[in-house]
Amino acid sequence: MILTSKNNPLIKETAALKDKKARKQQGMFLVEGRKMAVECQNSDFEIDRVFVSENYAGEVPFAENDIVRVSDDVFRFLSDEKTPQGILCRVKIPTRALTAPKGKCLLLDGVADPGNVGTIIRTANAAGYEEIYLTEECADPYSPKSVRASMSGVFFTKIYRANRSEILSVLADTPIVVADMGGVNVFSFAPPASFALAIGNEANGISGEVEAAATHTVKIPMQATQESLNAAISAGIIMYVLGKDQFND
Repeated sequence: MILTSKNNPLIKETAALKDKKARKQQGMFLVEGRKMAVECQNSDFEIDRVFVSENYAGEVPFAENDIVRVSDDVFRFLSDEKTPQGILCRVKIPTRALTAPKGKCLLLDGVADPGNVGTIIRTANAAGYEEIYLTEECADPYSPKSVRASMSGVFFTKIYRANRSEILSVLADTPIVVADMGGVNVFSFAPPASFALAIGNEANGISGEVEAAATHTVKIPMQATQESLNAAISAGIIMYVLGKDQFND
């Protein structure tokens, strides 16, 4: 059977997951495209439903009982992409109790752009930062744009969202390294064995609370003609510089 009505309750509640309020209410988010769907399937995340458009010609590596087939028009209604790929999953958001990190980790302090959040998650996964703490002011890491930008990093990192004071409480025994232009040159900085790298808001930087809790401050040196770098670019550079020892052969 192919669902053809946008008013179908299953279709309506799934399409609503493009909005933060519905994701919070339902505890689910959307994953689009075959590659992302397969990588989600290979992670610990639980896929609730798989939606496939009627003219999708690619492989569908899921059990038929898990698949909901829909018209192309309905699929466009579900999709957040300009050019829908014809397959998307409804996935349960994992519930995690806020706990202290086991190694080096990230603290995103009000990073507001979902593309930046997703890109930082992607780089964190690549660079071995397994735990990521997001303050409540951050963009939703499970928004379609963040998930897309994470390129599956969202499936393989542990993401915690809480208010700033709760996060700083669990990081009480963890050195906090703040990225700020008032810091020391990151290329000559010797990091602690474990630490939390704090990345601030794109416009306003690090909050006063995190700045007060910081044990170290580092900067990326740059030409005088350039005032700053994109938050995700900065985070990526610093993550790799501070974690370079793990990549030494």
